[in-house]
Amino acid sequence: MWEDCNASAASTANIKLLNENTKHHDAVFNELMRECKHSAPGARLSARLRTSLERMCPEERRAVVRRTRDGCAPLFVACKRGNVELVEYLVHVCAAELEQRGVYEVPDDRSVHTVTPLWCAAVAGRLEVLRVLADAGADVNAGSDSGSTPVRSACFMTHLDVVRFLVQRGADIHRPNHNGGTCLINSVQSVRLCTYLLEHGAEVDAQDMQLKTALHYAIQEHRVETARLLLDHGADPRLASRAGDDALRTACLKGAAQIVTLLGSRVPYPPDRLADAYELLGATQLDEFNDVSAALAAWRRATTIRHSCGTYIEKRPQWPPHPALGGAREWRTMDELEVAATDMDALRTQALLVAARVLGPDHKDTVLRLMYRGASYGDAFRYQRCIDLWSWALQIRIEKDSLLYADTCHTACALTRLMLDARAGRLERGRDLPRHRDVMRVFRLVAQDLPRCRAALSVRPVYKKQAESFDRALRCATHLVALLLSTADGSPEQQAALRAAVAGLVRADVRSAHTGDTLLHLCVSRLNVIRSTYFADELSVPPMFPSVEVVSLLLSCGADVRTRNEARSTPLHVAAIPYNFSTELVEVLLRGGAHLDQPNKFGDSPAELVALNRGSRVRVLRYVSLACLAARALLAANVPLPPAALPLTLHHFLDLHRP
Repeated sequence: MWEDCNASAASTANIKLLNENTKHHDAVFNELMRECKHSAPGARLSARLRTSLERMCPEERRAVVRRTRDGCAPLFVACKRGNVELVEYLVHVCAAELEQRGVYEVPDDRSVHTVTPLWCAAVAGRLEVLRVLADAGADVNAGSDSGSTPVRSACFMTHLDVVRFLVQRGADIHRPNHNGGTCLINSVQSVRLCTYLLEHGAEVDAQDMQLKTALHYAIQEHRVETARLLLDHGADPRLASRAGDDALRTACLKGAAQIVTLLGSRVPYPPDRLADAYELLGATQLDEFNDVSAALAAWRRATTIRHSCGTYIEKRPQWPPHPALGGAREWRTMDELEVAATDMDALRTQALLVAARVLGPDHKDTVLRLMYRGASYGDAFRYQRCIDLWSWALQIRIEKDSLLYADTCHTACALTRLMLDARAGRLERGRDLPRHRDVMRVFRLVAQDLPRCRAALSVRPVYKKQAESFDRALRCATHLVALLLSTADGSPEQQAALRAAVAGLVRADVRSAHTGDTLLHLCVSRLNVIRSTYFADELSVPPMFPSVEVVSLLLSCGADVRTRNEARSTPLHVAAIPYNFSTELVEVLLRGGAHLDQPNKFGDSPAELVALNRGSRVRVLRYVSLACLAARALLAANVPLPPAALPLTLHHFLDLHRP
């Protein structure tokens, strides 16, 4: 008995001592973090804190300095602030772990990375701290979570002295990050830094994941002297990026006129290539910088080049006139150019023609320029031109990618929203728009791509953004159906074409990616809306759905009114929800063959939901048959039925009444 009491007392004493030690360690760590964060540069730890740390055994001291707050240990904080004395004390006295990672936010681009103390010191430009860490054995090539080494990140921050020190200590200037970006690519903002790297063997034509070289990035940033340095060291100006842009085209796309001149003097381009370059440069200066005089100067130079060889150098490839540009053609002579110069709209059209020919219609810059120019026409109340250009852009994007791409879906939503606003009279000077043929063209583009996209989403894993893009595109299709109905003139030919187009989409049985909703489910829901903020602010507009007219059209085109979504709800379930309910809508569905007693997975039947609507004039008993009552009674009895007891059609009928 006395032994049990002694053991219990000893255990209690140990627990008390442990709690006291834990509290002491907490207090020491809190004070250490406070001094690391707020001490002046060059300051030492307070005598009291040093005494507390040095009275601990080495294991306890090391455990205290390994603790973190907000993802950072004391050593990491001291390195970031550049306090050499604190770093030396933590490394040599407390044996802090040199490779313990912390969270660092880069001041320039606000990106957040998980990195080592040495990486943090390199990016912060703390040379003396770097020296202490390197002397203590820290890894000078320890990369961040994005694969960027300390020397590569120091290049991005243009810390030449840090780069020199790290290279002297064995840093690898050839190692790229996960995207293939090298030290040289990160240094194009500094001629001195690029010179140092090239003198130490940096590969001048190293390409990243986009197949861009340092020359591409120097041109993008209009770094003329850096581009000249890279060319002097053998950079290949003909290397093309993944988008197909070499150095000359990149310079034209970025409006870098000085670099275009530099490349023209260094590289023996054929005359037609130079003429294309100056034409594209002029288009960029007009579209991106709104510099008419510079654009005309570039185009005049291109025209001179085309006429300088005795015979006219044809513009290749030659595209047929596009209806979205009013059938316009590019100028050939100086006189035609001068005539166009008197009309700003004609110049804008010429810029689009040049971009489509030189870049190709599926180049990302071509599509962006179409979208931007369309928005400009929209801002100027020229909505038909906007619809034409955006329809062309949508066609290009669908042919090149699909509606699963965010940019393609965004184009479809912006175009649909524009036509909806025009039809509803919400656009100033938008009378008589949209035209039925424009709506039909956009509907066919979207409807033809939806089945292919839905099949692609059947492959696992399904990416959330692609699923969201598909659902937005499906909602666009339903709104386009409503627009087709409202813009049709009633002629038999037009009605037949409308029904044929809608019936094709109904037969494809495309359903939403998240909830499995059919076209009917969407068209009876008030939540089916299209949002796009391409023009300034989103207008507060009433929803177009539920729509009895669209539902009637879908039913006449063969839509199955009994199809269930993932919640096993039919369109009638959705229509019976109070915020969707109308007697006319419910009765249209019931006349189309919907069942009032078909339960969803929660056990709710449309009949119960309809009864919740006080204003309902639906006569429920009119739509309840003896067959439905018999099916419900049979299922309620829970009697197992052998397969041969009923015909197959009745088994299907029973399944309609199962939750």
